Amino acid sequence: MNEIRDEVERVLAGLALPDGGDLFSSDMVRALSVDGGTVRFVIEAPSPEVARHMEPLRRAAEEAVTRIEGVTSASVALTAHGPAEKTPPPSLKFGGHAKPQSQPMNPPGVDRILVIGSGKGGVGKSTVSANLAVALARSGRRVGLLDADIYGPSQPRMMGINKRPASPDGKTIIPLHAHGVTLMSIGFMLEEGKAAVWRGPMLMGAMQQMMTQVQWGELDVLLVDLPPGTGDVQLTLGQKADLTGALIVSTPQDVALLDARKAIDMFQTLKVPILGMIENMSTYICPSCGHEAHLFGQGGVAAEAEKLGVPLLGSLPVDLDTRLSGDAGKPIAAGDGPVAQAFAQLADRLVKDGIA
Repeated sequence: MNEIRDEVERVLAGLALPDGGDLFSSDMVRALSVDGGTVRFVIEAPSPEVARHMEPLRRAAEEAVTRIEGVTSASVALTAHGPAEKTPPPSLKFGGHAKPQSQPMNPPGVDRILVIGSGKGGVGKSTVSANLAVALARSGRRVGLLDADIYGPSQPRMMGINKRPASPDGKTIIPLHAHGVTLMSIGFMLEEGKAAVWRGPMLMGAMQQMMTQVQWGELDVLLVDLPPGTGDVQLTLGQKADLTGALIVSTPQDVALLDARKAIDMFQTLKVPILGMIENMSTYICPSCGHEAHLFGQGGVAAEAEKLGVPLLGSLPVDLDTRLSGDAGKPIAAGDGPVAQAFAQLADRLVKDGIA
């Protein structure tokens, strides 16, 4: 399936635009999904005026993709970024109160939903979430990443993308893509530096929208980067969605483990399976002398996992390049080196254990 996706991207990169560039270099391809032999994606023109002249290109893209070996059918939609002249934009209101629903708040086409929690901030949970998503995508999994930290979204910066998703009808939200991962964050919907001053009901409404109105497509796994603590977002997901399970991230020190235990207790109360623990900032290797130091203690997460009877899924080092890569929007798992290998091993463990 990855081979088909790569070939689709190659073919689309060969379709030139009248003013230069191609569909991929001009960042016009949205919501690309491959389901068996069926390929679907959206071409998003920069304006309705441009879109009116792109129907021949849309047909050419659909025909070219259909000719790829292994593709049985192709569906290509054409939309435009921004409103047409004298036409009001679709009214996409974000963060309203949740609507009553009789079914679990699970996106169609998503096989597994894994929530990643810590109970507290500062342990690198968002860094782990971003890099794990990239590592799983590199391993061949179809991965989505939902940034559920409404008050402090960090995935737009860490994944190197920050623009408002398209909404062709005012209801459906077309997610963004980076490093092979399908992305959604409240940070995409707000101006940078703008605070979401919302009460609990609006948080629940936003979560419902990001779960059910986003066109996630066919995914093997959706990772949900939870906010710190044990508040409304965790409660909403635990009660309203059918979650595959939770991964707990903690550093080895006692202070972090105190809050990790609270997160574990919350998930157990909500009857969300604890699938394992991840020890972050486990070791530090001095780049000058090679000395290994345990800055935050040693063995605390392993002992906690053993007490709970859940696996220690992996231990991740702390180093400067991980922070620099996150700030630059290029997750370290997208490259090579010891830290990238550590995330690759974690992703491989999750796949082999049937978690992701």
